[in-house]
Amino acid sequence: MIYLDHNATTPLDDRVVDAMLPYLRQFYGNASGVYRLGRLSRGAIDNAREQVAALVGARASEVIFTSGGTEANNMSLKGMAFSLKPGTIISGSTEHPSISEPVKFLKTQGWALSYLPVDGQTGRPDPSVISSHKASAGDIGTLMLANNETGVIHDTRPLAETLRSAGAFLHVDAVQAAGKIPVDFAATGAHTLTLSSHKLYGPKGVGALIADRTAPIQPLLHGGGQENDRRGGTENVAGIVGFGKAAELARQELDDRKSHTLMLRQQLEAGLRSLPGITLFAGHDQRLSNTAQFSVPGFDGETLVMRLDQLGFAVSSGSACASGGGEPSPVLLAMGVNEATARGAIRVSLGRGNTAEEVNQFIEALSCLMVSH
Repeated sequence: MIYLDHNATTPLDDRVVDAMLPYLRQFYGNASGVYRLGRLSRGAIDNAREQVAALVGARASEVIFTSGGTEANNMSLKGMAFSLKPGTIISGSTEHPSISEPVKFLKTQGWALSYLPVDGQTGRPDPSVISSHKASAGDIGTLMLANNETGVIHDTRPLAETLRSAGAFLHVDAVQAAGKIPVDFAATGAHTLTLSSHKLYGPKGVGALIADRTAPIQPLLHGGGQENDRRGGTENVAGIVGFGKAAELARQELDDRKSHTLMLRQQLEAGLRSLPGITLFAGHDQRLSNTAQFSVPGFDGETLVMRLDQLGFAVSSGSACASGGGEPSPVLLAMGVNEATARGAIRVSLGRGNTAEEVNQFIEALSCLMVSH
């Protein structure tokens, strides 16, 4: 199997496994325990907190460990909303379901919604549209740093300036961006920012919410006072250790990973442009180096994914958290792509283990499918 779906999840790095194993076997103590095994677990969590904070230029005290990006996004949006009087949520129109669904829920709790339209070519909100939005004190804005389908990178600073000048709050979903581009928490202008371990060669089931001291967040999980009373529940020590190691490696190897996947993406897109009728989305815009989303004429995306799977290639038809429903990508529809073209879209997301030969094999397989279709 040639794996080309790294935006859905990444394989676990062997070095991450090695870091986790002691905390799965001999160092099994509860981190709340005052005895030696407990203190060892607590120390390991503290070290991982430093590693994750360093990945995004944050303070260790700003890191709240969660079960993943979805919980972190919910914790930020609902946690702030539950602390404030209902106002307006200003949201990007191409957000991940773990943002768009909580936003819809908050509408049922009295919050008004305002969506930022995006440009059809880039999938990015226009800064002039952002600056024209009126915000009030206590409003909440949310904008992803990089889109999980198109790979388009967003500039969050214009929205941050609009919100902060009004006394409002900004959440940034950096799940797809971290480990692929430099991420600086302060530079985004965000009050809160989310990360996920399994997007950067760490284990599944662990993520983080980065929250500055001014973010008014009520915990979603009340319990034993873990994470400084911000997220109750016994910590997943091995998972957190793995996340920390993955974050450390992502920071150290960022440039090498980025240059490798960019070379492969350029090769991939050159091959795609040689095929008739291919539509490459946001193809000339600033994107993640590893991501290409495109539509193949005459194919339904889900069908094409299955045909490619039969040939030994793992790709997706969009977000792994929203695929399988048979509906066209909401991201592409928000960009003004017609429904028929959106239905034919698939996404290739490359990783550090992919090779030029694998890209050539994929282009050849896709070409053969198009000819025989």
